[in-house]
Amino acid sequence: MSAAGFNAQNGTGQPYANGPSQNPVGVQQLPGVNYGMMHQPAYNPLQPKAPAPPAPGLYPSGPYQHIPPASAYQPGPPPTSYPAPLSQPQLTRPPPGGPVTHIPPQSASSSPSPGPRLPPAQGTTPPPAVSSSGYYSNLQQPPVAPQWQYNLAPPPTGPSPSINTPPQATVPNHVSPPGPYSSALSPSMSHSTTQPSCTGAPPTSLQAYSHPATTPVPMNAAASHQHHPGRAHYAPPPAGPPPSMKPTAPVTGFPMPSATPAPPKAAGMVGCVPPSSNGPSHVDSKPARLPLSDPPGRNLAHYPSLLSGYQHPSAPHGTPPSLHPGITHASQPYTQAPQPYQQPPPGPAHLSPSLAAMSLQSSTPETLRVVNLLQERNLLPPGQVAAPTPCLPQDLQKINCNPEVFRCTLTSIPQTQSLLNKAKLPLGLLLHPFKDLSQLPVVTSSTIVRCRSCRTYINPFVSFPDQRRWKCNLCYRVNDVPEEFMYNPVSRSYGEPHKRPEVQNATIEFIAPSEYMLRPPQPAVYLFVLDVSHSAVETGYLKVFCQSVLDNISALPGDSRTKIGFITFDSTIHFYNLQEGLSQPQMLIVSDIEDIFLPTPDSLLVNLNESKELVQDLLKSLPTLFEKTMETQSVLGSALQAAFKLLLPTGGRMSVFQTQLPNLGAGALQSREDPNQRASAKDIQHLSPATDFYKKLALDCSGQQVAVDLFLLSSQYCDLASLGCISRYSAGGVYYFPSYHHQHNPAQVERFQKDLKRYLTRKIGFEAVMRIRCTKGLSIHTFHGNFFVRSTDLLSLPNVNPDAGFAVQMSIEENLEDMQVVSFQAALLYTSSKGERRIRVHTLCLPVVHSLSDIFAGADVQAISGLLACMAVDRSVTASLSDARDAMTNAAIDSLTSYRQSVLTIQQPGVLAPSSLRLFPLYILALLKQKAFRTGTSTRLDDRVFSMCQLKYQPLVYAMLMLHPALYRVDDLTDEGALSVSDWTVPQPRVLQLSGEKLSMEGAFLMDAGTVMYLLVRRNCNPVFLSQVLGVPNYAAVPDNLYLLPELDTAESQRTRAFIGWLRDQRPFFPTLHVIREESPLKVSFMQNMIEDRTESALSYYEFVLHLQKQISN
Repeated sequence: MSAAGFNAQNGTGQPYANGPSQNPVGVQQLPGVNYGMMHQPAYNPLQPKAPAPPAPGLYPSGPYQHIPPASAYQPGPPPTSYPAPLSQPQLTRPPPGGPVTHIPPQSASSSPSPGPRLPPAQGTTPPPAVSSSGYYSNLQQPPVAPQWQYNLAPPPTGPSPSINTPPQATVPNHVSPPGPYSSALSPSMSHSTTQPSCTGAPPTSLQAYSHPATTPVPMNAAASHQHHPGRAHYAPPPAGPPPSMKPTAPVTGFPMPSATPAPPKAAGMVGCVPPSSNGPSHVDSKPARLPLSDPPGRNLAHYPSLLSGYQHPSAPHGTPPSLHPGITHASQPYTQAPQPYQQPPPGPAHLSPSLAAMSLQSSTPETLRVVNLLQERNLLPPGQVAAPTPCLPQDLQKINCNPEVFRCTLTSIPQTQSLLNKAKLPLGLLLHPFKDLSQLPVVTSSTIVRCRSCRTYINPFVSFPDQRRWKCNLCYRVNDVPEEFMYNPVSRSYGEPHKRPEVQNATIEFIAPSEYMLRPPQPAVYLFVLDVSHSAVETGYLKVFCQSVLDNISALPGDSRTKIGFITFDSTIHFYNLQEGLSQPQMLIVSDIEDIFLPTPDSLLVNLNESKELVQDLLKSLPTLFEKTMETQSVLGSALQAAFKLLLPTGGRMSVFQTQLPNLGAGALQSREDPNQRASAKDIQHLSPATDFYKKLALDCSGQQVAVDLFLLSSQYCDLASLGCISRYSAGGVYYFPSYHHQHNPAQVERFQKDLKRYLTRKIGFEAVMRIRCTKGLSIHTFHGNFFVRSTDLLSLPNVNPDAGFAVQMSIEENLEDMQVVSFQAALLYTSSKGERRIRVHTLCLPVVHSLSDIFAGADVQAISGLLACMAVDRSVTASLSDARDAMTNAAIDSLTSYRQSVLTIQQPGVLAPSSLRLFPLYILALLKQKAFRTGTSTRLDDRVFSMCQLKYQPLVYAMLMLHPALYRVDDLTDEGALSVSDWTVPQPRVLQLSGEKLSMEGAFLMDAGTVMYLLVRRNCNPVFLSQVLGVPNYAAVPDNLYLLPELDTAESQRTRAFIGWLRDQRPFFPTLHVIREESPLKVSFMQNMIEDRTESALSYYEFVLHLQKQISN
């Protein structure tokens, strides 16, 4: 592979128009700021940090610096033997149709350059820019601690020299020196600091809101001459201009910071004032129903097509399911079913002047309500936090992409990069592209309509100048409508291309024709590589694994071509001949681990249907075959090499089960963890790999369409930082079961059984690639997730599964002043388990705004936190954990400082935040206390690394539960406001703050932390709950290791079990349940998740907000 191709993740390159640039950044080894781990006096001015000149990693040098790329786990030199794509230039986008080695799909989906860029509109007033003198007016002032350039690809510079400073004594009780944290803007940007005499919330700046008479952003002159079908009837192209929008009554019912009346709102606009998050939540008393045994989004392995050319599979038998509150709220404005959408007359890219004047300015939105974080304690909504709704016309909004699939950190895109830099918020996308969907339109057509310039797929946000042409919403090229596209086989009508399903659904799947294949689609191939050393046999995992595969062997996704194979290893490697016609499986042992070879290449991977009986015989005999082994060595590296050779001709999925540190042969590792340093170390060492063996092997696997999934079942250190590379770069996943033992840890056994069943039976895509496109003027510069970046902006995914998430960082390369909306499109090309080549396309449309108020109003605090978590993981590996912690804290300081100085017109004491960001400091504190980033608390190195893997790999909705668990009181559940799901009544208790003051001694509390649940029973718990739910007479009788609730025939028991089962069904994996008492050792883990409380090594939420206040005031 060429240097540029590999360096898309690990090297340098130039920014690409409408595409990413993967450049490393020289991370400053800056002194970390210790947040103070003990209750001692505040900052000591006699111990200042040594000043340092402005550097590329600091604000004074310009816009934000982005975090090092996702491949920072292994920053070593790239292997030079990796094949380069044929005829691929190093610093240009891939040519259309150019063949690329090992990547059949992308030849047809490669994006040529969209041509010369349009110059920015002339005569428009530029937004306020950051002072050219730098972030500080006095350059002698000490610089800030490590921070990110969120939204701009860095210059291709080498690593900057580290800055050495004298060691600083422990700063007691949270306070750090004001110099490194100072976020004061230059005088040119400052506002008056006169404090008002009133005590109410200050009004927001009126400059962000315009009256209807304000001159709008100029509309494209060609818009009025384009043909847009009318809303009621579809007739010949209208002769006149688009119909005007009628104003409606002003929005009322929400607190207004000022007495200025709100201007009227345009008809057809989605309300820009979302409901208050602090108000009571309404629970539908008549929800949709679905049996608990069939949770949403499961068992949807494939979507058959219809001969008519379209298919819209219905939901499973029964009506759609009731979902988790967060999922429900996020999903309500969206639907995947085809909608009776009729394109708005002005077209999304050329909105009318009246709509342009509206922007987000029709009234003061609830998201801009000023919140004083030092005074308001109840910031959490009653249910889960809902995704913000972009302020778009109603016709566009109702067909916009579901935020569970495609989500942006800012639902209002700034017009310029300088405006984005001034907001101090990251711009990025979070994707869940292969998510299980209950309804997915599937199109079978010989012609897939795409832009001839940028290769964008036709979508609901294009415009039609007339019936024979359509205008791309990404590069604005006008394309011809193919003759076949004029006919709609759903309505059996002709001449209405805007009513086709492709133009009515933001998420759609195409069955690809032959030109999307460079070779026949590969079969489903499954290879299991099993550790059978003494430690593995002791855990007892082998018996559980074999039984699970036996139970689900008929449910493995695939067809008549499906292949399966097994390899076991200890100090040698064991292959199994499963050729049809044998009376029993044959074991073939290879002891030469230095020069691996396949003893019988043709009979180790066999057709599952033809050799099913032999496979079943092997699974029944494996647990007893090694039960008396005394082999303690592990040749994992050599076993992986053998497995790669076996899968080389076909590609497929490799599932590796490991229980100890590999200590023999290729890839052997040594223990790097010092248990005595788990809590005392200021900076955590060994977060990066010890060897590049596993990364290089993963890249070889990726090139041959092989993905590696790693199951780690161990009670000892296994160096997950090194082993995880085999999955990270091959688009696999890591599944971690610490302290697994079939007798001593039954809760982990149950979780392993349920997760393995999900893993074996879930939908899977093979030999996949994914490309993300965006409107001209925007660019992508960093990816996060498990993949390998090939040809600059093409993600290589040998396997793709419905539980994998991705994130990207973006920047604004050109002014967007002449645009009203921008669009993003993710296209995933994959081979289904049935051998079909398919393309799943998601398109997201967002408005463009020109004021800081609108940017803050549209901030998605959960998406921002999720993206910052991905960036912090990379910073921890490439720089240091303290750098990452400081950068996360500075992210909150900088955004709140920008809001205070640039949006608020009247200053008052306190930490003021817009309602949209009221949870931002809480989420940042939660990240600092998360297992991945916490300090001062004993944390196993493998546990920390796995937590980092989860933050990078999990979809946002699941990562947020791990970051900020949900706490419920469950000893007083009632049917008031309950959901009705199948035959169960599911209570809906209120989400509580994660603070010890909420844990009354008379209650029982359920904590949902994503992968684990805790049920804490307090000492004076209600006796009715103890007897009716736990089946014990009193508190002392509660068992120590209870992980299953007894099935009692009582109303209280049914409510509690229904609620826990309903929570479990909202995620693909299985969270274990631990019932704990006051004396239980697991109570420590429970209390560590109480984010708002103070610990010996971390601040309370109130102290953290005070810390932010001090830094903001400086």
